[in-house]
Amino acid sequence: MYTDSPIHQRRRPLHVHELQAIPWLSVLSSSEQDRAIDDLRIAEVPAGEIVCRVGRPVTYWFGVVEGLLKMSSDTEDGHTMTFTGVPPGGWFGEGTAMKREVYRYNIQALRKSLVAGLHVDTFHWLLDHSIGFNRFVMNQLNERLGQFIAAREIDRMTNPDIRVARSLATLFNPTLYPGVGEVLRITQQELAYLVGLSRQRVNEALRALEDQGSIRIEYGGLRVLDMVALRQMPSHRSL
Repeated sequence: MYTDSPIHQRRRPLHVHELQAIPWLSVLSSSEQDRAIDDLRIAEVPAGEIVCRVGRPVTYWFGVVEGLLKMSSDTEDGHTMTFTGVPPGGWFGEGTAMKREVYRYNIQALRKSLVAGLHVDTFHWLLDHSIGFNRFVMNQLNERLGQFIAAREIDRMTNPDIRVARSLATLFNPTLYPGVGEVLRITQQELAYLVGLSRQRVNEALRALEDQGSIRIEYGGLRVLDMVALRQMPSHRSL
């Protein structure tokens, strides 16, 4: 939410049900909650709009209340590398916010989304005053490191079925994305954008995973039946 951005101009305070979707509020004391809630803002972001752009200074720590975002960056050879999707409940950019740096990645909405933001000054105030908030952020950073390592591994995989399986597993991370629950609301085209494959090839991979009993394709989304199978699918296996 840069001060000159359309998102910043659309921001508003959160409603009660939107505040209930923010996982870290519950670890704060009453006074800390009051400070955070007073500062939190939310905005509707249409599909395709950029929330964070490479090179722009950090002003907010962001989280997804509804919708789906994509985190990516452009490589030196002109290709786009997608790190991950950010489904509901996911908060991101804590490392950038802690160091008050510019963004090194782009965050784009894949569908109409509700994105909340906590101003970076309040973010630092909570780091200075709240043990619970510090623990939450520390867990975020630890999980994020593992996620980015996995993203680099996925990017090098040539087997499309395994790329889809591992990418799905990251989107069901209960620490980073507690709002997902048992069913991930995602279309095959959105998953194709995240994985870097065609929608047709993603469809084939999902059918193969369903036949194996790892997932179940449901109306408007996917249900994971065997998370271990998705995470540990050997890279040499031919599906």
